[in-house]
Amino acid sequence: MWAVFEEEECIRQSGLHISPAVSMTLLCCAVLVSLCVFKLASATVIADMDYGDVPLWINRLLGEPSVMSLRGRMDPAWFRATNPQACPQQCDCPIQWPTALYCDHRGLADIPDRLPDRTQYLFLQGNNISTLSSSFLANITDLRWLILDHNQLQSDKLDQVALQNQAQLCYLFANHNHLRSVPSALPAGLKQLRLAHNQISSISPGAFQNLHNLTQLLLQGNRLQTITEGDLKGLVSLNLLDLSGNLFSSVPRHLPPSVQQLYMSKNTLSGLDEDSFVRFLHLKYLRLSHCGLESSGIHLQVFNFSSLVELDLSYNKLTTIPTVPTTLQYLYLEANEIQEFNVTSFCREVGFLSYSRIKFLRLDGNKMSYHQLPSDWVFCLRVLESIYI
Repeated sequence: MWAVFEEEECIRQSGLHISPAVSMTLLCCAVLVSLCVFKLASATVIADMDYGDVPLWINRLLGEPSVMSLRGRMDPAWFRATNPQACPQQCDCPIQWPTALYCDHRGLADIPDRLPDRTQYLFLQGNNISTLSSSFLANITDLRWLILDHNQLQSDKLDQVALQNQAQLCYLFANHNHLRSVPSALPAGLKQLRLAHNQISSISPGAFQNLHNLTQLLLQGNRLQTITEGDLKGLVSLNLLDLSGNLFSSVPRHLPPSVQQLYMSKNTLSGLDEDSFVRFLHLKYLRLSHCGLESSGIHLQVFNFSSLVELDLSYNKLTTIPTVPTTLQYLYLEANEIQEFNVTSFCREVGFLSYSRIKFLRLDGNKMSYHQLPSDWVFCLRVLESIYI
């Protein structure tokens, strides 16, 4: 059966609510995972800190360092005593990860000279670096991660060929800088490019044309108003695209059809047309919260595609529940102005095989209560596990 939660019992935490039973299960799992990670036992893949609001998954079997920073983890004097001779004075080279170089949060204005040629994981976040020269990686040929979050990087101070020859570079993070455009001449092997919370208002012509392996592109918190045809050309493997917190007034028409996770929250969207998402072949996760959307501006069939698993329309101005596909499993409609529960929004008809697959439904913060639900809603939402109202 389902769990019903009244509005006053709801406390939003990280965009998700769980029932007490599930909460206890997750707590037990978290303890077990923590023990496994502590013992470096069977847990080989873990998630570290959020960089660009999307977790970074780490694979120990590949030798990837399991921490993004050494701050507060051990006595700095210990690192200084054990650093190899080739380690730059401003950085630390822990013996646990001999290919990692930690130069983060050191107040650096420039990248240290003569970086060790064995470096594969370079952490430079939390400094005052504004320039990337063509020579700063001259002696490094096997760089895998480059983390430059929370610096002072400026587009006109980035050498166009600074990263071009880093054929092994998979992750490039430059969130929270002062970039005004997407860097060009990026290495073709990139899998994740995170440029969230910059000042990007344009995409350099051909910036992505060779990035056929890129699966995640984070551009939230920038100043983009439109994406024209060809801007994202080359992103044939893109899975996650985050455009939240920009200046879009409509869903861009020229996005890669491979995208499965599209985040457009915190844009002031004028409405959603019938063909707003028709180009996506496998779209599963769609976030449209805080967009000022009104029911009158949403086409009846806009969400009519069977691949959709999760839809977030919270914190808008909806007065009715939009029509969603019967295959949808997670629907977030909290903090709108909905006054009525319309069963036909979920089920066009109800029968032995005709029912909604919704498991999780949030309607709290609207203008309705549980007692206003029609009597036949349980036949439509027969696999529902939790409803917040």
